[in-house]
Amino acid sequence: MSKKNIKSESQILCDTIVEGMQENKANDIVVLDLREIENAVCDFFVICSGDSSTQVDGIGSSVTRYTRENIAEKPWKIEGQNNSEWVLIDYVSVVAHVFYRETRDFYNLEDLWADAIRKDIPNLN
Repeated sequence: MSKKNIKSESQILCDTIVEGMQENKANDIVVLDLREIENAVCDFFVICSGDSSTQVDGIGSSVTRYTRENIAEKPWKIEGQNNSEWVLIDYVSVVAHVFYRETRDFYNLEDLWADAIRKDIPNLN
């Protein structure tokens, strides 16, 4: 296998987070590859939206459960579960952002990190 085909641990974690989001019908999943950005806080941001605070909370729970069950990874920190408008799940090398749709529009992380390589994941639902 060539070196280009070998995925890094952060890429595997990123892919697993995407799958965890898809398990709970997350919308508009975007992966921002920050590895080439100077002074980036991590390797990847994975961003998605939910249509209600209940769905945002459910997607966050799905991500943590799915990563734990499939690759034995636990988040370093989780923030925002009290109001479920923006749940941030920090795995150090990958940070997942689960937004309520209007909150995502307001913060617009994709534009803030516009220099990153962007990959849009098609909605499954």
